[in-house]
Amino acid sequence: MTNEAVLEVFKETGALLKGHFLLTSGKHSDSYLQCARVMQYPRKGQQLCSELAAKIEDEIDVVLAPALGGIRAGHEVARALGARSIYAEREHGQFTLRRGFVLQPGERVLIVEDVITTGGSVKEVIKLALAHGANVVRAASLVDRSNGTAELGTPYTSLLSLSVPVYDAEECPMCREGKIDLVKPGSRDLIKQV
Repeated sequence: MTNEAVLEVFKETGALLKGHFLLTSGKHSDSYLQCARVMQYPRKGQQLCSELAAKIEDEIDVVLAPALGGIRAGHEVARALGARSIYAEREHGQFTLRRGFVLQPGERVLIVEDVITTGGSVKEVIKLALAHGANVVRAASLVDRSNGTAELGTPYTSLLSLSVPVYDAEECPMCREGKIDLVKPGSRDLIKQV
């Protein structure tokens, strides 16, 4: 699929949002891709994840995703690759394996996230996998908001690559204008009136 075809799926499903958003990285943006809105349509989610999996040429034993955003994408990519699917959750601010999930030393791991902006969550999950002795072969995401600039420390593949402006809070033009409420997209919570 081309970038345009993937972006069209995001538009069709209402997953391309415009406004004033607080990203997980702490940065602000006027655009947000809410992958959960695509994944609510199982066939569309499966199509995108199968396309992403087709780009992975490595042998993969386990797909590991950071919760919450990466869980569904990770599961569908694992299904397409015929691999096991697990996810890491935050406990006391740190990613950990829970629910009986384990990684065996030497297992070939693919880290899958829905959207990467700075890659912070992916880097944390890579560190977790390495601490368990696993071999992190690659990272992948449905959307690369960094337009290829995120440094993950491992090979990286995405289905859709975008250059979307992000701002530090102090430099955010929407905050300076004070006309648009700041929203945390995962929960759609109003953060503050700006």
